[in-house]
Amino acid sequence: MDWEEKYRRREVFWNKGEPSLPMRQYLGRHPVRGRALVPGCGHGHEVALAVEHGLDATGLDIAPTGIAEARALYPKIAERFVVGDLFDPPAAMRGAFDVVLEHTCMSGLPPRLRPAYRRGIDLTLRPGGLLVGVWYINPDLDPGEEGPPFPFRVPDLTALFADGYEIVADYVPDVAFQGREGRERMRVLRRKA
Repeated sequence: MDWEEKYRRREVFWNKGEPSLPMRQYLGRHPVRGRALVPGCGHGHEVALAVEHGLDATGLDIAPTGIAEARALYPKIAERFVVGDLFDPPAAMRGAFDVVLEHTCMSGLPPRLRPAYRRGIDLTLRPGGLLVGVWYINPDLDPGEEGPPFPFRVPDLTALFADGYEIVADYVPDVAFQGREGRERMRVLRRKA
């Protein structure tokens, strides 16, 4: 997937123009503190949400156009948006984060890249840190859909983080963007020390 090309062509179907509703609800109910990373931040809505909730947040995205557009949308926090690769994060980001906020990054990746995604989380999240995720969970795509998003089953999510993480919270959120009702799962994981 050429994400830069998607941004240039304005084919950003995943962008709803505001932060994830389940993420907003979770952060509103559960005070989370420290440095936060939003991988695949795109237009930066979750970064802005994290800052609103008192987190020292950084957005990382591989697409320079996505980052430029995030900076334009959120000029007061423009310096928080960084072009980079989660699979090979900059040295300054390694082990630097207390929280990783996941929304649409993993679901945009073909299933074969899931181990690389997990490695990227391991490289950036400090031991004891939280991975707060709104995961796209739906075992079946609608007819004619190929992905992205690439859904995956709950057992696959569990297996991906079985070694080295413990589940802190796990539920189907009661808020969602239209068309995503019942297709997302809020799962919070803590990296074992």
